[in-house]
Amino acid sequence: MCSICGIFGNHNETAIGAMNTPMYRRGPDQNGLYHHGSLTFGHNRLAVIDPANGIQPMTVTYRDHGYTMVYNGEIYNREELNRELSLAGIDVKTRSDTETVLWAYALWGKDCPKKLNGIFAFAVYDTAEDLLFLCRDRLGVKPLYYTFAGETFLFASELKALLAYPGVKREVDKKGLHELLFLAPVTLPESGTFKHIKKLLPGEYALVKDGKLTKAPYWQLTPKPFTDTREQAVQTVRELVTDATRRQMVSDVPLCTLLSGGLDSSVISALAAEYCREQGTTLSTYSFEYEYNRKNFKTSLFQPESDDVYASWLAEKLGTNHTVLTAESKEVFRLLKTAVDARDLPGQADIDSSLLYYCKRIKERHTVALSGECSDEIFGGYPWFYRPEMLSRPFFPWLHDPFARASLFDPAFASPEEGYRTLSAHYTDFLASVERLEEDSDEMYRSRVATQLSVWYFMQSLLERKDRMSMYNAVEVRVPFADHRILEYVYNVPWEYKFENGVEKSLLRNAMTGVLPDRVLFRKKSPYPKTHDPVYELLTKTALLAILNDHNSHLAHLLDKKKLLSFMNGEDATWFGQLMARPQLYAWLIQMEYWMESYGVSFV
Repeated sequence: MCSICGIFGNHNETAIGAMNTPMYRRGPDQNGLYHHGSLTFGHNRLAVIDPANGIQPMTVTYRDHGYTMVYNGEIYNREELNRELSLAGIDVKTRSDTETVLWAYALWGKDCPKKLNGIFAFAVYDTAEDLLFLCRDRLGVKPLYYTFAGETFLFASELKALLAYPGVKREVDKKGLHELLFLAPVTLPESGTFKHIKKLLPGEYALVKDGKLTKAPYWQLTPKPFTDTREQAVQTVRELVTDATRRQMVSDVPLCTLLSGGLDSSVISALAAEYCREQGTTLSTYSFEYEYNRKNFKTSLFQPESDDVYASWLAEKLGTNHTVLTAESKEVFRLLKTAVDARDLPGQADIDSSLLYYCKRIKERHTVALSGECSDEIFGGYPWFYRPEMLSRPFFPWLHDPFARASLFDPAFASPEEGYRTLSAHYTDFLASVERLEEDSDEMYRSRVATQLSVWYFMQSLLERKDRMSMYNAVEVRVPFADHRILEYVYNVPWEYKFENGVEKSLLRNAMTGVLPDRVLFRKKSPYPKTHDPVYELLTKTALLAILNDHNSHLAHLLDKKKLLSFMNGEDATWFGQLMARPQLYAWLIQMEYWMESYGVSFV
């Protein structure tokens, strides 16, 4: 994994250093620059495959065209592509997937990403055509932001790089503000939150030539008739998940898995452990817990039981080298601001800062980790998949009270009614855009809507969190469930196979029968844990009160103090998904204050 950035148009080529340097943590092993005419690339490399030969920017020449690329990601079908390239007369000289992708573009042009199985964001400059090509993987695992500074085009892996370029304003308009107050950490698909910055969409490519940007999708998730039997569906899912996991085990640096003890991480860890045994090695696994959570854990609908016992029990069954990482409450609190530095936005409070801590510890021994992320969005693990009333609301279903956060701000600043109307209209338009087959039952169509909504909104926020918190510590996290082949297949499987006997993700559970012991295979979904330690709530509450009492702070003038104090003294409530309760809201507001100050944000 790496960071990439570039400038295309009239500029001072030294500006690339200002963009590249802030992202050095994503790639501490090597950095490189490339300049040709009005094009400059910057790159920071985290060496994972063929460390000696994958140096970037990388250049090849084919049919009188020079192609130079900066690349962030991994592809998992490198060997198949190399065979295909060889048949076309191309001799790939290294084991680096960077070279494979670059030759693929030289040979197939804008159709190149259709050939790739992996997670990636890359840019290729064609010197003969003076043309810049950019693309992003199908599910958006790897980030890519862009903007224009006058007529000069800029792109980068992270917001901080674009904000470092002279002339890029740190402005947030009403649209960005409403995303922050209603949706954050979710953003609208193209939004970079800052007024003039956008994201390239998952499954999209862009061409930049003569100062003009054109974009087009190279992949879309579409409904198709399903003809397999239930038994065939179960077998196909087992084969796809197994193949995706095995493909992503390839690494020239130490690799581990993240094992929470829940279904998804257990599936990946079990398949990875089997692969390691075949190779004569032992898999390393990590589980996470918070200080004093065993003492203070509270059961809920969304988190009926703690994970830690299951993780250790399964690790012993699988014979892995297991490590339990425990985050102290003071450390989780201390890292709240660092998490903003990593994400460039207020994020998921201690859900971010704890992962930042865990990745720092993982980096002590491992550089690559496999995660069970993205299964719920594909197999139907969230309640809005099987509770129709949640999708019938006029707003995003994971937000229990859309106004919970926005109502704490001064209405003159927040314009909450306007924000709700705008985002509700966007939500309604999105629902209307989901295609339906004539033969789809109402249940099947709802599953399509829930999948599209989960994949393009909810899952994107989780992938952004995973990417930023891990790469801040130079750890590459792979997500086998985000293999597009799995999503394409499962999307069209009848809902009754996915929710058999009223059990969520029953298709995945049935597919993994025999891979996992029943004790884990049939566990109720349990999300990423939050801290239950009252010390953490006290730390965040004290810090937030200090901000409110500081007349020089930003929030002191933007919040409705009376409402906030009433909230602080009232009953606990959730404001985003199932994990964000009162301590997390305190923490998010602390992050918001830090972000406005350290990033010099202005609201316009």
